[in-house]
Amino acid sequence: MSILPTPRSLNLIGLIACVSLIATAFYMQYAMGLDPCPLCMMQRIVIYIIGALFLIALLHNPANTGRRIYGTLITLFGVTGAGFSSRQLWLQSLPPEEVPACGPSFEYMLDVLPWADILTAMMYGTGDCAKVAWTFLSLSIPAWTLIAFICFALLGLMQWRRQPT
Repeated sequence: MSILPTPRSLNLIGLIACVSLIATAFYMQYAMGLDPCPLCMMQRIVIYIIGALFLIALLHNPANTGRRIYGTLITLFGVTGAGFSSRQLWLQSLPPEEVPACGPSFEYMLDVLPWADILTAMMYGTGDCAKVAWTFLSLSIPAWTLIAFICFALLGLMQWRRQPT
């Protein structure tokens, strides 16, 4: 008998975490008035993708090969999200004179810019991404999402490394 949680329960835990993170993001945006920057939006998109992967894996309940595929995808997107969070943390650590110029709002970019420019701004961030608008236990929002992405990557690795049943 294994002390590890079942693959299905790991997928449920991951899905609940993703839903909780998105609910928190919406609360911060609409109740607290914290507008997301481009890098925040990229992190949200990655959380949506990871959540969808957890949901599909939960419903599918695949055998060994499928579990490894889902685990690999979740790990890859977890690492990708960690990269976006790390980039934002780096921007937040810069001295004010080295912070890139603030860009237009995300809504404005959607209305005016071509998709390639929007994706570039979202991936590299702007001066808006350097603002620390909220902290908890001395950690900013991207620091908390970095922790979440690392946990998602570890959950994916747990699925991948699980012994065949």
